Amino acid sequence: DVQLVESGGGSVQAGGSLRLSCVASGYTLPMNMGWFRRLPGQEREGVAAIAGDGRTNYADSVKGRFTISLDNVKNTLYLQMSDLNPEDSGTYYCTAGKASCYYLLRGITDAWGQGTQVTVS
Repeated sequence: DVQLVESGGGSVQAGGSLRLSCVASGYTLPMNMGWFRRLPGQEREGVAAIAGDGRTNYADSVKGRFTISLDNVKNTLYLQMSDLNPEDSGTYYCTAGKASCYYLLRGITDAWGQGTQVTVS
């Protein structure tokens, strides 16, 4: 089974940056990966996804501010978040699946991490 462990969440002031990490294990390639978030009082939403060939997809709300990347040697997924604002506060989840990035961002996925909290004040 795929196991995903996130880290890197925390508190930051508006305009600041954070980098989330997600270590993946127990999977076989090909596997696409992504980040979701659950903002207070809202449904979980797809934020960014990356395919094994490096192609990326982003939600409109984070384009130009967030960057997703994948280190295949370390089996680690990253989400570099810049220019954060309070509306970005929430729980961020790592996900992995065999569906394309288009479907992965819409929740068609195989595994979830436990989540990491991001607070922007």
